[in-house]
Amino acid sequence: MKVVNIEEKQNSLGINQGYCINSPEYDELVNYANLKLATLGLPTVGDQSNNPSLKLGASLVKEYREKVRLLRGYLCPADRRIQDFLNKILGTDRPSLPTESFVLDRHGLARVTSLPRDDYNFSSSIMESRRIAQGVLHNPASDRRTTSGVFHVADVGLPAADDKKVVPLNAAKELLRIALNPPPQDMVFPFSSNQQTPAKCWVSLMLRPVVCPEVEGYIREKSMEVRFFAPGGCVANLDFVESIFGNGGDPFLSENDAGLDIEHWTGHTGCVIVAPHLAGTPKQILNLPSKADATEREIRDGMYFEDPDELYNDGGAFKLTFRDSSGIVVTVIADN
Repeated sequence: MKVVNIEEKQNSLGINQGYCINSPEYDELVNYANLKLATLGLPTVGDQSNNPSLKLGASLVKEYREKVRLLRGYLCPADRRIQDFLNKILGTDRPSLPTESFVLDRHGLARVTSLPRDDYNFSSSIMESRRIAQGVLHNPASDRRTTSGVFHVADVGLPAADDKKVVPLNAAKELLRIALNPPPQDMVFPFSSNQQTPAKCWVSLMLRPVVCPEVEGYIREKSMEVRFFAPGGCVANLDFVESIFGNGGDPFLSENDAGLDIEHWTGHTGCVIVAPHLAGTPKQILNLPSKADATEREIRDGMYFEDPDELYNDGGAFKLTFRDSSGIVVTVIADN
């Protein structure tokens, strides 16, 4: 039987934790965020002369950066499973997951970094965040209330339901490639947005949501693994999902590798890539067939190219999913 560590559960869900400015938890996470920026070779925020982690660990940061250089391209176990899946279904010239990101390995780190340090507002073309008495209020630029035309499925692996839009594999591959190459303005990290030279990076998060609760004497608790990737400017989105599902810890540590936890892992791996810049992608760059060459299903779903000014999905938000019978699902969300 798996022993439930109450302290671990509290840390994962942020129970009894406060992240108000000048609180001990806030100051600790600010120092930790700056340490992580330094290890990524990115600009830190504010005067770091009093940051004990950076003062004592300056040589360790340099050593870490050198090891990262030598291990360039290395993926954590969960990301390796996802990339191997993409390699299998997409073949040659396939997109690759980010190999370096600001890993949100502690609960609250996403919330603290979703706003400029010691400030109360962050605003961009895709997100507005405001510090309030109860915590942080995140307002995305769009708030979609309908699911019509939203669910798109790549034409690979399992068959798609009739109410979904089936995307030709070449077009789906190109959409994934664009998703993994966001514009520079979306990469600006809110935590450092007030700096003269703000950090620009990917942010990532691991979740281990419980799929099957433990029933003593019958079945062990089982969870799946999900990796989230988002441009730095969308860290608020990861604060949102962390608030619901908790934090799964550092995906690079073997103790957090679901593949080694055979008694409590369902065998399923998910990956979500937040890509609001995908909405408004022109069809002409997606390798879609002409209407004359399209199948009946492609014509019904609008998966053909005819007008040079035509936008994919009429410029609206959508979710594109890649999946097969192996239990791995990769979803690209063209919204925030």
